[in-house]
Amino acid sequence: MLLDTPTLYFRAYFGLPDSIKAPDGMPVNAIRGTLDFISLLVSGHRPDRLVACFDADWRPAFRVAAIPSYKAHRVVGAATAAEGEAVAGPGLAEEIPDTLSPQVPVLEEVLDAFGIARGWADDFEADDAIAAYAAAHDGPVQVVTGDRDLFQLVDDAKGVQVLYIARGLAKLEVVDEAALSAKYAIPGRGYADFAALRGDPSDGLPGVPGIGEKTAATLISAYGTLAALQAAVDDPASSLKPAMRTKLAAARAYLEVAPQVVNVRADAAVEPVDSRLPATPADPDALEDLSKRYGLGSPVRRLQTALAEKA
Repeated sequence: MLLDTPTLYFRAYFGLPDSIKAPDGMPVNAIRGTLDFISLLVSGHRPDRLVACFDADWRPAFRVAAIPSYKAHRVVGAATAAEGEAVAGPGLAEEIPDTLSPQVPVLEEVLDAFGIARGWADDFEADDAIAAYAAAHDGPVQVVTGDRDLFQLVDDAKGVQVLYIARGLAKLEVVDEAALSAKYAIPGRGYADFAALRGDPSDGLPGVPGIGEKTAATLISAYGTLAALQAAVDDPASSLKPAMRTKLAAARAYLEVAPQVVNVRADAAVEPVDSRLPATPADPDALEDLSKRYGLGSPVRRLQTALAEKA
């Protein structure tokens, strides 16, 4: 099981009131919520191995170089966090609210005390780390995320599924190739090319002007891949209608670089981890200290119970 950890702690932060505080008054809603998410995932899905993946760089330079608008609207939020207590290294995440940023390194300490693996790839996003760990694992993989971008990892032959939690863990969706085909009317492995055509305003990805979700699905279903579609643009004998050919030709420069932004990087050099789930805490003294200092007694006990029952 590979966790898109920023998804979890953002959901926890915005889903729980910041009146949930440590004895010293520091909000700990994101920490408590994330630990409870992990407890429920371990209890409900019983993975043998688990890696909590973090961003090392939420806006990698190679993606910005390809499409400068990539996450550009989030830079102000990240800069605001940097002026306060921004999280460096593997804990850095995008658009961190002021009372969330101090919680992320504490969450990392708690995971370390439990012995739950934390993973990342220097200069890459959590999505890339997830792709790399998934590619390296010989066996079924479940990716837990609320980000549709990771649908591109779904692969029935390799046993890679996404546990999609955009509507919460209670309404978790298991996404495989059949689910993608049913939801978007695209080939099960065609999500990345479909997303590049459609675009994603939340990531500053413009897409092709005049091509929305339905048209993008139709094109990817008809031509299979973005490369084949671009080849059809250059082929006078192809079945592309003139208006569509014009739109795609005008967007040629974008379509040439979009895959560099949309496609996750399974070749990212990830940190080596021991992904085996611990039955007991790796550092019980540190865990007890963190639990008392930050008022995490209940979620810590719940996760201890989940891990012990899994073992």
